[in-house]
Amino acid sequence: MGSTALVMSAALLTDLTPMGMASQDPSAADTDAAAVRPMENLGRGVVAVRSSSTDVLVSWRLLGLDPEGIGFNVYRSTGESGTFTKLNSQELTEGTNFSDSTADLTKSNSYQVRPVVEGVEQGPSDAFVLSADHAQEPVVRIPLRDGAPIKFTWVGDLDGDGEFDYIVDRQTAPRTIEAYRSDGTFLWSMDMGPNGENVNNIEGGASSIDTGNWDGVTVYDFDGDGKAEVAARIAGGVKFGDGTTFTGAEGDHQSIAMLDGLTGAPRATAPVPDDYIDDGPLAARLAVGYLDGRTPTLVSFMKNRVGKGGFNLMINAWTFDGSKVEQKWKWLRGEQSAADGHNTRVIDVDGDGKDEVAEIGFVLNGDGTLRYSLADQGIGHGDRWYIGKLDPDRPGLQGYGIQQDNASGLREYYYDATDGSIIWKHSAEGVVDVGRGMVGDIDPNEPGLEAWSFSGLYNVKSNKLLVEDTTKQPWPALGLWWDGDLGMELLNDGKLEKWNPDFASAARNVPRLETVWKLGAVGFGSTSNPTLIGDLFGDWREEAVFTNADNNELVILSTDQATDTRLYTLAHNPAYRNDMTVKGYMQSHQVDYYLGSGMSAPARPQISYVGEAAD
Repeated sequence: MGSTALVMSAALLTDLTPMGMASQDPSAADTDAAAVRPMENLGRGVVAVRSSSTDVLVSWRLLGLDPEGIGFNVYRSTGESGTFTKLNSQELTEGTNFSDSTADLTKSNSYQVRPVVEGVEQGPSDAFVLSADHAQEPVVRIPLRDGAPIKFTWVGDLDGDGEFDYIVDRQTAPRTIEAYRSDGTFLWSMDMGPNGENVNNIEGGASSIDTGNWDGVTVYDFDGDGKAEVAARIAGGVKFGDGTTFTGAEGDHQSIAMLDGLTGAPRATAPVPDDYIDDGPLAARLAVGYLDGRTPTLVSFMKNRVGKGGFNLMINAWTFDGSKVEQKWKWLRGEQSAADGHNTRVIDVDGDGKDEVAEIGFVLNGDGTLRYSLADQGIGHGDRWYIGKLDPDRPGLQGYGIQQDNASGLREYYYDATDGSIIWKHSAEGVVDVGRGMVGDIDPNEPGLEAWSFSGLYNVKSNKLLVEDTTKQPWPALGLWWDGDLGMELLNDGKLEKWNPDFASAARNVPRLETVWKLGAVGFGSTSNPTLIGDLFGDWREEAVFTNADNNELVILSTDQATDTRLYTLAHNPAYRNDMTVKGYMQSHQVDYYLGSGMSAPARPQISYVGEAAD
């Protein structure tokens, strides 16, 4: 299960990769050629971590629209010399990482990369500085101000330099959020005000955020100016980052606000519809997608409780054009049978280049109409579910979910995400809360991804039970692409692990790769969750963001293992980038192509860069 030498150019559109592997069709349907979404104009995201006593792993992004056959050179400057020297003897055309074993690590070292296109070296990237006598650890540390514990981190390019900056919450009452540049420079703080003091999980205050699965905040460049905004559901008394106080809503009335990412000042607000105001304020979960294929759209999933009984559900779509926030549509569940869960997925389920809004038991089209409900298939509420390319040989995307106290005894289900047709179900006698479920390729001997819960570990394609004894399967916590092969690693209660499908002949069935607390990283809550998982910098592998014990530093796990696998940055994959904007109950992300053992090269993403004309 070591690294596989798989060279995958982001721009590869031919039928075969250089290694003879078929390029993946992004969906079963023809993509609307006009629906090319503008995405972040990212830089190279160079990062360097000390991987041994003598070695440094330098890693950088392959961008979604990089030309086929692009190569790279790596340069280093030591100490205060300012002179950069090329380290590689031959142009690098495989994995976008390089192991430097010749650096004087008693001094600071700066690394930059320079693309090579058709034999011509291009301009240098921004440099990453590895400090003198740096610790040997797979970690990047970002300084923060002193403050309360942090539950969530969001990222977006607030200043337009092509790299992700950070927004964090502070678990105060009322909650506050803070903005930092990528180097930890503090920008601003926002106080959610007196309506944010009630942080009850079920019936919180009108501006309460980040409690239970209710985040109420997200970050994205909504107006296409190259700088991300901070979107928030707010209420009266919120004190913005520029010191002004919001007076546009009173009591339980709420608004959607778009904040300037650099200053925290409100750029525009719009009222949340009052359909359910008689039952109090609406808790909010926010997400981003491109519902028309071209325009970044804020999706607000909002609920409140009717007395001590059921819940009202409202979903809205909002756009921001730089001067006003506009509600595009509103969907009310009312008496419809449409089960919700604890996460929202905004993803193109039919391959037309336009995103749909997906919940655990139903999907809305991009115009807010109901596409399908799984209620007639017996699907109800559950805590975990996923949509992605789970079966490389089946057209389109697939979904997997688990159930909580389903009256029929249904435990879990696997379905076609395009039309909601069920492919398989697992039921048993008795009504139980399955609690946790997960998908990922963890067994290279089986084609496609695996899905597992407390009810068993199965290969989704074959519906084959892979482990008879559930104590020998991995815990269904979080997944993380880390070590450079095409399988998924596991992040569970502060441990980075890798399940061994051949455990019968091994000493351990889930060997440990890293221990979070040994790196000074602290997770949030009883399961030590990271505050964010995402491909933040470096190559296509993911980072996991924690804090230190004093809550004045982000401790970002970033891989120290080299790989020859070349994939474009996951942040330029539409499905993955959408999912980075969602919190809810933290769950792992999926891309819209098959990423796993035996994969073929993903097709070039149907994107352009903000500020540049589409091809």
